[in-house]
Amino acid sequence: MPNLENLKKQAKQYLRWHREGYFPVAAEIRSALPRFRELDDREILTAAFKLADAQELVARQMGFDGWQALRSGALTMTIPARQEQARPVLQSTAAQLFVADIKASCDFFTEKLGFAVDFTYGDPPFYGQVRRDNALLALRLVCEPVFVGDVREREHLLSAALTVATTDEIKRLFLEFQAAGIRFHQTLRTEPWGARNFIVLDPDGNLILFAGPAD
Repeated sequence: MPNLENLKKQAKQYLRWHREGYFPVAAEIRSALPRFRELDDREILTAAFKLADAQELVARQMGFDGWQALRSGALTMTIPARQEQARPVLQSTAAQLFVADIKASCDFFTEKLGFAVDFTYGDPPFYGQVRRDNALLALRLVCEPVFVGDVREREHLLSAALTVATTDEIKRLFLEFQAAGIRFHQTLRTEPWGARNFIVLDPDGNLILFAGPAD
């Protein structure tokens, strides 16, 4: 078992990250602590989170039921019990887009693509997230070019891929975006592998694929 003093330091680091509003720690809290499981990142970072919570987080990540169990070195679940557990199920995915202006990017996704802003963070904001239905896009402020020259468009390097369930939906989505005056990197077409898709170009040059079945 790792040195207990190191685990105490790790718990204090988690506590400090939570107090500083460091968004990546929210996902670790949500995955390990059941009482945070239904909260989004912003709700987790504004919720009460004490050293005892951080210690429980470390303990659960190590396979223990709590900090006391970790201290005593007693596993709370036997190996057979572990084998009977259902496999973890990924609930959502969020692609991260690099943008030059968080507000301008949020305006584009809300006004042109029908997304809603989940949150923005910082003053001025340097991080945010937009959502449409179950699709999540994280926005990260970057003040320098991410790609060299025109390699992104030339090599068709996608920043995100979002899907719908039916052929009718992908067609209607394309027409919706077309009516909004969206700039397309690729218009709606049927691919040889059986997908029907199009690619949107956002103001920062991110290529976002929208796809559905061909029939």
